[in-house]
Amino acid sequence: MSVSTESTLRSTSAPHELDLNHAEKLTPQQHGDSTPSDTMPEGGVAAWLTVTGSFIIQFCAFGYSTSFGVYQDFYTREYLTNESSSTISWIGSVNTFLVLGSGIIVGRLFDRGYFYWLLWGGSILTSFSLFMLSLAKPNQFYQIFLSQGLGAGLGSGILYVPSIAIVSQYFRERRALAMTIVSSGSSLGAFLHPLMLNKTINGSLGFANGTRANAGLISGLLLVSCLIMRTRLPPPTHVPELGRAIRGIVRDYAFIFASVGLLIFAIGYYFPLFYLQLDATTRGLDPTFAFYTLVIMNASSFIGRLTPGVLSQYKVPVGNMFAISSGGCAVLIFGMIGIKTDAAFVIFGIIYGFFAGMFVALLGPILSLLTEDIKELGARMGVAYLFTAIGGLLGGPINGALLTGNLVWWRPAVFSGVVTTVATVFFCAMLVVLHLKKRTTPSSSRLTASPTPMEPIEQSHRSQQSTLRKDSYTINGLLPVFWFQF
Repeated sequence: MSVSTESTLRSTSAPHELDLNHAEKLTPQQHGDSTPSDTMPEGGVAAWLTVTGSFIIQFCAFGYSTSFGVYQDFYTREYLTNESSSTISWIGSVNTFLVLGSGIIVGRLFDRGYFYWLLWGGSILTSFSLFMLSLAKPNQFYQIFLSQGLGAGLGSGILYVPSIAIVSQYFRERRALAMTIVSSGSSLGAFLHPLMLNKTINGSLGFANGTRANAGLISGLLLVSCLIMRTRLPPPTHVPELGRAIRGIVRDYAFIFASVGLLIFAIGYYFPLFYLQLDATTRGLDPTFAFYTLVIMNASSFIGRLTPGVLSQYKVPVGNMFAISSGGCAVLIFGMIGIKTDAAFVIFGIIYGFFAGMFVALLGPILSLLTEDIKELGARMGVAYLFTAIGGLLGGPINGALLTGNLVWWRPAVFSGVVTTVATVFFCAMLVVLHLKKRTTPSSSRLTASPTPMEPIEQSHRSQQSTLRKDSYTINGLLPVFWFQF
């Protein structure tokens, strides 16, 4: 890459209040010498089939993982009655940890050209694990933990990053549209899986047949994805070093505040997702209604995920939206202390789901905001998601221990509310550091959110496209890929 090209990319990736609409056009290529650029097809049969396959994987993988609240309720009340709610929550926590935390390794494998190995391997492991779950016997915790916590979690983690990254090979100008479609798969899964699971494992089919039916559905859909998804470009000849990015991270105070904040926030964030249905059930509410509390929250989360894109049309800064969404979640978690009626659960589910969806949709933009060298974006995202996964791993068991066997709901609500509030303080500190850094950055190298300064930057970017290599589709350069995805 020429010196002028690299300097242009560095100047356009300085910390700033990023505009979601314009940034998708500014995804830089990452490495290599000057060669003719590869033209993105921006559509076509292969492109949209790949988007469809990615949508299905998100539905089956992360959509299923975020439906664990159904299992937490069922295991606590009926299937694992010899275990505490804290012990049971380790199943969902480990599953979520593997889905998010494995990305730092799986992403590197994707960069090296192992897409099909990851696709088929993750699908087979997920399918096998879910069918093994259907064979688990009552009060046999280790059987459920191995199949659902470890097996299904690792299988979904192997699929998660490749299903997102592959879309960037086909789209640049329409990437935001394509990724919105892909990410909606996890939202649809989080909405439909609880409906199906509640109707089957809590219905006439029972746990074994209900889980088997769900496993059959997921296996069939994953097979379809494996058959229709295709890579378009060969693997890159050079993959950026992870160590270089980590060395930069330890000197970036804004990123450190964000990472620590994400770890702390995730400890409390998953409390409503794991325990809301159990809370509604044990409050003596109508069982049919209680089964829909998680569905209501996940449906509202889908709206929340789309909101940042709408607000960006009005130039609302990404950092402000991020802090507001985390603060909203913190306040609402405190509110769980007082919810006892049907109406209260509905209102809580709608509002918390909205803020939670908004928060996870902003993870990608806020991390890109914190990345000065865009070639380090993939590595930084891997580190940040690993911190988030660690927090999610710890949160469920801690909240379950505070809940105790007597189901004292105010204790985990207060704890989760406090930690999410502390995390919000860290996010505000991150914004302060970014503001101070922005003030010391020369205005000529700063990308503003106003339309007028964007025009020369976009023109400069287009003029440099002829010097960018076509093998630069690695996840280390995917700026908009994670925008609408958790």
